[in-house]
Amino acid sequence: MSTSFQFDAPDRFTAGTVGEPGHRVFYLQAAEHGEVATLRLEKQQVAALAEYLAGILADLPDAQDEPDDVDLVEPVVAEWVVGSLAVAYEEAADRILLVAEELLVEPEPDDESGSSPPPEAAEASDEPASARFRLTRDQVAAFIRRAAELVVSGRPLCPLCGRPIDPEGHACPRLN
Repeated sequence: MSTSFQFDAPDRFTAGTVGEPGHRVFYLQAAEHGEVATLRLEKQQVAALAEYLAGILADLPDAQDEPDDVDLVEPVVAEWVVGSLAVAYEEAADRILLVAEELLVEPEPDDESGSSPPPEAAEASDEPASARFRLTRDQVAAFIRRAAELVVSGRPLCPLCGRPIDPEGHACPRLN
């Protein structure tokens, strides 16, 4: 069974990657009073979360004091893989609530495809873990900036087909 987390006033909230473009793994990380929670997620989840949070911040007063230290705390070891994300604004506390829920996968008895879920993914027979983060506008603004940097720093896109170009090259389907 995976660990659940609740950070009511995190000292740190960020996203980061490990690995080279094309082989990067994306993480969401928060810390409060020395406890660090690191969750694995997809690049598209980071991008979508940042876009959604930017929409929320657009309707609120500007952030005043964004944190500068947005690097991941080492060692980066994911507790579990994020399956879903939910966001709400707590007006009375002026906090943005982010809830991440663990990805559960159905066990495959004889998977012939050769693919397997990430090692951190739990089997569907388990109860999913969750993580709740009550974030300040400053933390969210810093996360949005950091997420944008991470997303655009990946592999360049092919101008013809729009697919990523690997360091080894690219077999563009438009050139066939």
